[in-house]
Amino acid sequence: MTTDLNVEMYRALARIADDESLMKQAVDFVKSLVKTKKKSDPTLMTKEEYFVKIDRSLEQAKRGEVKVVKNIKELEDYFNSL
Repeated sequence: MTTDLNVEMYRALARIADDESLMKQAVDFVKSLVKTKKKSDPTLMTKEEYFVKIDRSLEQAKRGEVKVVKNIKELEDYFNSL
């Protein structure tokens, strides 16, 4: 299936390869698709957001707001309880 899509994509690009304006539009469109996909992924964050989460976690640890697990079984039990 992926191979078929790749072939189809390359065929479409080959048809417009001689037209610089169309190629630029195609590149811009593909870039916009990638940006849209990245924005829709809720697990992605900016560098600033990442460091805010790290700082918040460190503060929680300093206050003793942590879950201590002693072995894999306890860790599995904890994850299963979420």
